[in-house]
Parts: sequence; structure tokens; C-alpha cells
Amino acid sequence: MLGLEYFSFSALFSPLFLAFMLIVTAAYFVVIGPLSERIAGSEPVPLSKKISFVCGMFILYLAQGGPISLLGHLMFTFHMTSMALSFIVAPPLLMMGIPAWLWRVILKINPFKKLGFLARPIVAAVLFNGLFSFYHFPDVHDYVMLHFTLHRIYYLVLFIAAILMWWTLINPLPEKDKASGLAKIGYIFLNMVLLTPACGLIIFSIEPLYATYSDPNAWAQAMGYCVPGDPSKLLEAFGGPTFFNIMSTKVDQQVGGIVMKFFQEFIFATMLAKVFFRWYKQENKEDNDMVPGEYSEGSMNRA
Repeated sequence: MLGLEYFSFSALFSPLFLAFMLIVTAAYFVVIGPLSERIAGSEPVPLSKKISFVCGMFILYLAQGGPISLLGHLMFTFHMTSMALSFIVAPPLLMMGIPAWLWRVILKINPFKKLGFLARPIVAAVLFNGLFSFYHFPDVHDYVMLHFTLHRIYYLVLFIAAILMWWTLINPLPEKDKASGLAKIGYIFLNMVLLTPACGLIIFSIEPLYATYSDPNAWAQAMGYCVPGDPSKLLEAFGGPTFFNIMSTKVDQQVGGIVMKFFQEFIFATMLAKVFFRWYKQENKEDNDMVPGEYSEGSMNRA
């Protein structure tokens, strides 16, 4: 299916990365379980938070180590699907899965304390969307894709930037969540606008932009980082990425841009509805908290 049958188990499921993700997940359950008794202020973690964290880890694994990661080297559509899952879907799930008391411990670590200013709404929005857009300039994208160490570093930085971007909306610390509902709504629209130029460049380009999806030699070199063996044999066997693509390179690129924008619009629209109704409910509650009798008595005294 989609050419996956031509690749080995290790190429499809990245066993080392899978082991790493399982270790992190196990560490999470140890910290919120047996070790939680040693942490001041710890509380039992609800099942909903555990499910959220596990789902976030599973999605991140699929996007960065599972079949979607490999497909992302074969088709640009899946590359953008991987990006959306890694930086738009997984971060809020992971953030919601970590309890507030554990966040307080994490944020006491010195490097995180020094980076606090990066979580400010405007800074975080510009940082994440700027890094994401810069990565998708054709020359930058191809260079990063063809240099494995830089590729991993860039993705890690982008993931941290995604968490900072989500912090204003998914702030797990009640004492730090000071943004009003109206401010959060504006912040959501800001993020939606900032990502639009990059997606527009990809969707409306009149020609293929990325060598790693159109040049067989560049594609084979990029594939060499996720598929064991000699990359030249990939060229001998398949001739290039068009062997796997069910669309033309140009259409695949356009669909990829649409997929990314769809993911962002859907996730942020869902968040927008959640923020709006919470804000609306809070405003009504404040109005209802006014006691009619006290208001009438005050009015009579003024009279």
C-alpha cells in the first residue's frame, strides 16, 4: 500500500525511536505514580490526562518514526501530514497530559526559567510560525533534509517552539493562565494568519519547489537517512520518488499545502470554539453572581 510493501520492518517502524518513545512513556508513568510521593504538592493524575499523554506520544511516534515518517520521504503530502501531527496535534495533547504539579517541577529547571520570555504570546507565535515558514523555503528545506544532524536539531527546536506557541492556549498552570478569553481568540487568529503565507506559497506555486521530491538523486540521498542500505540501490529499484507518488509532483505539493492548512484550521477552529464558549460562560457567570437585592438596596440608598 502506497509502496510501503517495498520496505523492511526497521524502515517502517524505526525500532530505536520506538524504544525511546516507550522509555519516555514509561518514565512518565513512574513519575506520576511511585515517584509522585516524593514530589511536594503532587496529586493523583486523572485517567483523562494519562490518555492524553499516551495519545500525544503515539501520534508523535507515527509522525516521526512510524510509517507516516517514511511516507513523508516519498510524498510531500505525507511530509506535511507528519509536520501537522508533530507540531499542531501532538504538543497540546502532551501538554494537557502532564499534571500542573509536574509542570511546576519542570519549569524550575534553570534553562527553562531563562527561556520564559519566549512563551510570551507574540514572541511564541512569531517564533514558531517563523521557523516553520523558514523551513519550507525550498533551498532551506532541501538543505535540512539532506543533512541528518541538522534535520534532527531543527525538528527538536521546532517542537520546543510549538510547545511555546501552544502555552498561551493550553497553559496547565492555573496561577499563570492570565490571558483573557478575548486575548486567546485574538492569539488564535494571529497564528492562523502567520502560517498562511507559507502554505499559500506551496499551494499556488506553478512548479515543484523541492528537489527532495522531484530530483531522484536528492531524493535517494534523503531516503538514505531513514532506510538502511545503499541509497543508490533505491535509484536502481525505483528510479525516483515518482514511482511511489499517486499524483504528479506539482499536485502532490499543492495537496500537501492544503493538508497542512486544513489541519491548522481544524485544530485552531476547535480551540477557538472551546475558548469562546468558556469565555462566554465565564462572562455570564459573573453577571449572574450579582445579587439583585444588594443592587436594589444600593440604588435606594443613592436615591
